[in-house]
Amino acid sequence: MIEKIYKKIENFERINLNEGVELLKNGDFLELGRLANRIRFKKQPSDIVTFILDTNINYTNICYVGCSFCAFYRKKNDPDAYTLSIDELIKKIEEAQSKGITTALIQGGLNPDLPYSYYLDLVRELSKSSVHVHAFSPPEIDLMCKISQKSVDEVFEDLKNAGLTTMPGGGAEILTERVRREISPKKISTDRWLEIMQKAHEHGIKTTATMMFGHIETEEDIIEHLDRIRKLQDKTHGFTAFIAWDFKKENNELGKRVERSVSGIDYLKIVAIARIYLDNFDNIQASWASQGKDVGEVALHFGANDMGSMLVEENVMRQAGFRAEASVDEIARCIKKAGFKPALRTTDYKIVKML
Repeated sequence: MIEKIYKKIENFERINLNEGVELLKNGDFLELGRLANRIRFKKQPSDIVTFILDTNINYTNICYVGCSFCAFYRKKNDPDAYTLSIDELIKKIEEAQSKGITTALIQGGLNPDLPYSYYLDLVRELSKSSVHVHAFSPPEIDLMCKISQKSVDEVFEDLKNAGLTTMPGGGAEILTERVRREISPKKISTDRWLEIMQKAHEHGIKTTATMMFGHIETEEDIIEHLDRIRKLQDKTHGFTAFIAWDFKKENNELGKRVERSVSGIDYLKIVAIARIYLDNFDNIQASWASQGKDVGEVALHFGANDMGSMLVEENVMRQAGFRAEASVDEIARCIKKAGFKPALRTTDYKIVKML
C-alpha cells in the first residue's frame, strides 16, 4: 500500500485520509522528505526562502479557559496577571517600529472583563503605525461575539472597519473533538474554529492555519486535522500558510501526564506530511522558534519554504521553558547554509528584500 501512495504523490495526485494515516505511520523518513521537497518545488519553483521581521505582543495573560497545555495563562487575581492598556500597546508598537519590525502578531488570553471596544480600539490605534497588525485567533473572535452579542459576520465587519486585514491561526491545537475535550474542554469546538476561519476568509481576512502536536494525539488525529483545514482551503483559499509546532511540557498540567517528547525527526516528518497532504497550501513554515535553528534549516529540505518569524518578543513558549533567539543575519545564514536564498517578506508573503 505504501508504494502505491508514494506513486500517487510522485504523480502529484491528492491522497485521502486513510492514505495520509498510512503515510504518517509507515512512511520512510527520507522518502517523505524527498516527496515533500518535490511538491515544494512544484508549488514554489524558486530557491528563495522567506521570513518576516515580527514581534508577538500578548495584550493580556488573563484567561478563563485554562487549557491544560498552557503555561502562559493566569487567573485574574493572580499576582502576575496583567492586561495592557491601549497606550501601553502603542508604546510596544513604537518600540518594535524603531527596531525595524514590520509585523506585530497580537493575541491574548480570553479575558471576559475586557469590553468589546477594547479590541476595536486596539486595531484602530495600532494600525496607525507602519507596523502591520496581525491579530486575534478564533477563540478571541468567539469571545468578542459573546461580549458584544454580535454575530461573527458583524464582528469581522467591525474589525475590518478598524483596520484588520490578517489573522493568525491560533487556538487550533488539534482539530478533533476527542483531543479537545481532554486538553482544552472550555475552548471552542473544532467546528466553531473552522466556522470562524471560513467567515474571516469570506470577509477578505487572510489567515494562517496551525497545529500543536506531540501530546495525546494519534496519527489519525493529526491527519483529520490536516483534512479539515484542507477541505476549508478548497472552499475559501483563505489560508496563506501552515505552521506546526511541538507541545512544550514545562510548567503546565498536560506536561505532567505526557511522557513522550518530540524529536527533530518527528518534527521533520510532520513538516513533510503537511506539505504532501496540504496540496492546496502555498506556504509551509519551518518553525525554528520551537525546534531550534538547526532543525529549522533541515526542514527546508522537507517541504518548508519559509522560516517564519524573527521574534523580538515571545512569551508563550518562554513560559513553558523554551526560548529560541536569532538575529536577521543568523536566520539568513541558516537559509544560505541550507542552499537557499534568503528574503524578507510581508505577512501576505510578498518579497520585500533579498538578503
